[in-house]
Amino acid sequence: MPGLYKVEYVKDSSVDVFFLHPTSFVKIKDKRWNADLDDEDLNQRTDSSTILYQASAFNECRVFGPRYRQANIRAYFTKDTVSALAALDLAYQDLKKAFQYYLDHYNHGRPIIIASHSQGSSHAQRLLKEFFDGKPLQKQLVAAYIIGMYIPADEFRDLGPCKDSLQTGCVIGWRSFKSGYIAKFVKKEKKLCYVTNPLTWTTDGDLASSDLNLGGVIPKSKKIILHIADAQVHSHVLWVDRPSFPGSFLYLTRNYHVGDINLFYMNIRENLHARIAAYKREH
Repeated sequence: MPGLYKVEYVKDSSVDVFFLHPTSFVKIKDKRWNADLDDEDLNQRTDSSTILYQASAFNECRVFGPRYRQANIRAYFTKDTVSALAALDLAYQDLKKAFQYYLDHYNHGRPIIIASHSQGSSHAQRLLKEFFDGKPLQKQLVAAYIIGMYIPADEFRDLGPCKDSLQTGCVIGWRSFKSGYIAKFVKKEKKLCYVTNPLTWTTDGDLASSDLNLGGVIPKSKKIILHIADAQVHSHVLWVDRPSFPGSFLYLTRNYHVGDINLFYMNIRENLHARIAAYKREH
């Protein structure tokens, strides 16, 4: 995509990103609880959406984005919780095996960034607890960008939320909603949770102007859209005024989940670069 590469851009092969993609298996009427790895149509849809427009935000580094038998989206809405949990666990087991294979064959002691969105973030929390939290591998963690899911404040033993733009070995997360809106499912959440403002990389409640937004990327758009959105941490969520881009007057939803990464695409890229530099200075 034009404009995404800076003149001084140099791929940093000394740092790895392990990206856990969100749900692209969204056909609720499909009777399968889990996707097949050899589903060519689904794989193409995954590659042309989340991999192209989300994982690419992290491509200053080597990016590993494994396929997995992702759970059907209905796992998050069905009353059949037994089947849903089994489907999500199967998906996680695939990612766990993929991560272990990555460690055994590709990592070779490199610093690691865990990045994810939506269903991928459900699995990323388990991955962090099993492999990093209070474990030797924690020292290799630059940061974890666990976006688009509720992260309870007591989720981890040793890992904590990133408090600024340069802290390392910590966790970043947010869920984007229209300013003033609190979804019903959010109101039911009793525990405090991780919420980061991706324009300031702090956790306070100050409004960050859209002037700080370095650019968002809308799927199928061929340019960076500057100042596309502001951001403000409010309780359990990130409040965002209606994004500003061609056709945004038609953007009537109050849940900006699909844009969690894309609305702050360039800020994520810039922060990734800064946080990696901070990690290297520390180590």
